[in-house]
Amino acid sequence: MPASFQYHGGGHVNGPRRCGFAVVSVLFICNAIGFLSSAMANVYLTDKFGFGKVLAGRALIQIGAYVMLVPAGPFAVMCVAYCIIGFTLAVQAAQATGFVASLKKDSAAKMGFLHGTYVSPLVATQFAKSPRYWSYHFIISASLYIINAAMLWTVFRGRRQEVVMKEEADNGADDARSDKFRSMMRLKEVHFLSFFVLIYVYVDVEVTLGEKRGGSSNSGYISSGFFGGIMLGRVLLLWLNKKPGDRRALFLYAILSIGLEVTIWLVLSLIENAIAVAVVGLLLGPMFPILMNHSTTILPRWLMTGCAGYIAGAGQAGSAVLPFLTDLLASKFGIASLQPFVVSMISTLIVLWAVIPRARYVPT
Repeated sequence: MPASFQYHGGGHVNGPRRCGFAVVSVLFICNAIGFLSSAMANVYLTDKFGFGKVLAGRALIQIGAYVMLVPAGPFAVMCVAYCIIGFTLAVQAAQATGFVASLKKDSAAKMGFLHGTYVSPLVATQFAKSPRYWSYHFIISASLYIINAAMLWTVFRGRRQEVVMKEEADNGADDARSDKFRSMMRLKEVHFLSFFVLIYVYVDVEVTLGEKRGGSSNSGYISSGFFGGIMLGRVLLLWLNKKPGDRRALFLYAILSIGLEVTIWLVLSLIENAIAVAVVGLLLGPMFPILMNHSTTILPRWLMTGCAGYIAGAGQAGSAVLPFLTDLLASKFGIASLQPFVVSMISTLIVLWAVIPRARYVPT
């Protein structure tokens, strides 16, 4: 959700008004509730209904959530919709990530392509310029999810993951073992990975927030440059992300990102900031695929879908809760106060990556 979000619904008699950071942050919180609920429920839903049905079913529910946002109704309706979106998006991300991570052939490249598509900021910027039709952006989102749901059902046809893997002659399917959630929670590696993703997704949000200074509505294009950089990074830098160099590559990406963030912090030039933030996106982009691919080497394969859901859900929940706090700081001290915090968060990523185990998980 961009910091320049404008809410014009809810029957305001005096016309449109611009929401403050604190008000908009409520949507982050609602999104976080959805993501966190999904992290807790993902294992149960997958075991009960199966991979294919959960994946396609959540896509259908998400269509309804986006339709709720199109009329720009009361703010409370938007909060409910964002809670549903958070839940369904987290389930789909967990299922897709767990499935790709379980593949034996070219999983690193496939992970990069899976998480390499970001089109929303560029499209959203065009609608944000229209005080009357800004919410029509969600028609595009709903339309994309109609296509998404149709493709998911066509490809997987509601089948369980182990059935799909067997048909594709890939033995990476999850085992049907009991008490998966408790087994998952006992793994310290899962919590290290979750905390890394929490900080990583949070940095994504705060970099785009931090670039709103002095750019009016066109600052949305800076966000587009950032997410475009993420997309290119996850595709063009795949050759650097392969083992054993992926661990060193992530350290390099983080150090270079810190240097660029310092220039954004100190150089008060919108053009320089726009270029720098796009390159930061390019460098941050490969980090999540690297992390998820590394998780397949240190976590038991039969828990991968559940672990992927927990890691992604915890990270997204944190990325919603923490911006709520920093948005309050931005409201009081200004956007510029966030840039030093972004630098400290990227530095934290370096520390976390250093302590995440390198060795493969050995079951007891």
